[in-house]
Amino acid sequence: MRTLIGAVAAMLMISTAAAFAGQTEGLIKKVDKDTLTLTLDDGKSYKLNAETDLDALQPGMDIVIAFDVTNGENVVTDMQLPDSDAN
Repeated sequence: MRTLIGAVAAMLMISTAAAFAGQTEGLIKKVDKDTLTLTLDDGKSYKLNAETDLDALQPGMDIVIAFDVTNGENVVTDMQLPDSDAN
């Protein structure tokens, strides 16, 4: 019985870890408004959702992105832009 419970707990931990793919940061290289795609200076692309304010994203900006991998695409789940009020 312990082995079964341990196996179930391990499977739950693995499936929970797989839900969050990662976090990255870098400079925005390109914003494609037609495909809702953001490309960073490392060449990796991330899919944005339709509610994203694309005008706020400009090439050269530093950005931190949290993303999931869905159907082989890096899909942005959260992002942090530089604070324009920083001194």
